[in-house]
Amino acid sequence: MSTPADTTTAKPDGAGSVTVVGTAHVSQQSVDEVKSAIGEESPDIVAVELDEGRYRQMQGEDPEDLDASDLLSGNTVFQFLAYWMLSYVQTRLGERFDVQPGADMLAAIETAEAHGIDVALVDRDIQETIQRFWARMTVLEKLRMIGGLAFGITDRRVVGIMVGLILGLLAGPGIAIFGGTLGISSALLTSVTGGLLLGGVVAIAVDTLGGAFLSGEDRLYAAIASGVGVGIVGGVGFGLADGIVTRFLGDFVITVLGSLTLGIAAGVAVGVLAAGLIGLRGPTEAEHGGIDELDIDELTDADVVTMMMEEFRQFSPGGAEALIDERDAYIAHQLVGLRKAGYNVLAVVGAGHREGIEGYLAEPTSLPPMESITGTERGRGIPWGKLVAYGISIALISFFILLAMAGVRNGFLLRLFGAWFLINAVFAAGLAKLAGARWSSAGVGGAVAWMTSINPLLAPGWFTGYLELRHLSVNIGDISTLNELLSDETRPVGDILSDMFDVPLFKLIMIVALTNVGSIIASVLFVTYVLPLFAADLGGIEGVSQLMIDGARNSAELIWGLVR
Repeated sequence: MSTPADTTTAKPDGAGSVTVVGTAHVSQQSVDEVKSAIGEESPDIVAVELDEGRYRQMQGEDPEDLDASDLLSGNTVFQFLAYWMLSYVQTRLGERFDVQPGADMLAAIETAEAHGIDVALVDRDIQETIQRFWARMTVLEKLRMIGGLAFGITDRRVVGIMVGLILGLLAGPGIAIFGGTLGISSALLTSVTGGLLLGGVVAIAVDTLGGAFLSGEDRLYAAIASGVGVGIVGGVGFGLADGIVTRFLGDFVITVLGSLTLGIAAGVAVGVLAAGLIGLRGPTEAEHGGIDELDIDELTDADVVTMMMEEFRQFSPGGAEALIDERDAYIAHQLVGLRKAGYNVLAVVGAGHREGIEGYLAEPTSLPPMESITGTERGRGIPWGKLVAYGISIALISFFILLAMAGVRNGFLLRLFGAWFLINAVFAAGLAKLAGARWSSAGVGGAVAWMTSINPLLAPGWFTGYLELRHLSVNIGDISTLNELLSDETRPVGDILSDMFDVPLFKLIMIVALTNVGSIIASVLFVTYVLPLFAADLGGIEGVSQLMIDGARNSAELIWGLVR
């Protein structure tokens, strides 16, 4: 027999009263419990754990449009991911138990209205909660959370490949610079480049010919497998394309393509191996106690819900503080105010919040000041990301200034700037277009990428995103659409991702993110590949270093002369 939701009443002298009903947000029994409690208590007000935006959406009103300036900023993109993760988990629970998420709150609203009882919205604004939730989490916790979302929505092999690609792009420049000390010769880079070209031609051919007798996903796998196999055996093993590579490609291109290919190959291998080892371990602890194994009778038990909350607190103490503790205090503030006004209130809240709220109702003097639990909050700790960004900006600007002060010819600096502009434009615009941006939007993002790369206060994705918003309308309702797509476990991952890019909110965020990623990749490639190529005209690394020292000396003499 199911355990009923817990209720507690607190009645101070000469004031109203508050009855707290703890529910599970996806429990049919909670829905019945709420209806029964309202009928029996006949309160003056029914208070629900909702804010204005979620209430309007639950009432069937049009989803709230998102503020473009907020959405395009870097932190808000990650806050969106946090909100999406929480929404996705609740949607999965609702599907598991065949109950609409938030059905308990909807039942409280509808029952109160049927009895002519006023409804009070006592929860903090969800956007404010998510912002504070994100700000309180550490970098490691954020990475673990996003990784958990990724493993929840796609195959771990896909996640492994994506992580491997990122690692490979970072490792490639390192191979180009330090490969000689690791035994990576020019001949090996030539063979790897030949294997890349040979494998690419074979993969394209198999993909084209396979369209007649293979499905989309099988054709993709066949193209990749054949391309990789031919590239490794024919290109790297037997050097079949070495002659073509050395004849038509210069040393610089060979170094770039060869080192990046080696880096990506090693990164993908590590990513796939890690994903495989995770699979061999079997379900993680979270999966053992996951959505599909929860018992609905246990889910309505406040002790079990509290245990789940404590597990989350162990994962992220700061995140739990913003998501649980602060909301307990915020809701309690609202309820204490209604009680002081003389109202008899029935408060419908999640079972995990019941204990904290009851504690504050019993001891209102322990409530933290309202201003301490509202408003946006800056992240805690050292802002390493900003420090690195400012450091890179200062280094690049100083590099150009010191060379100019050392007397380097303007023509050389113009060519160097042209290379800086071109590589940023190609990668930023190319990845923006890959994400589905219009040519005009991608072009603008590429055109400003050189400038935004040396200014950490700007990002090329903002410019691309603002132009895309002329043709896209995004709102909170897009998250529900994404959850519906992700809940279909019968479709191939490729088809699901394709449909996700048709959702305006997801498309916009991917365009913004990939434009910024393209600029970051371009900056890394410029420093590791392009600069050494230009440095050869100035006597190599030693020559450039001496010029920068001369530039610094000349700058110091100029400044000293001005201040004397």
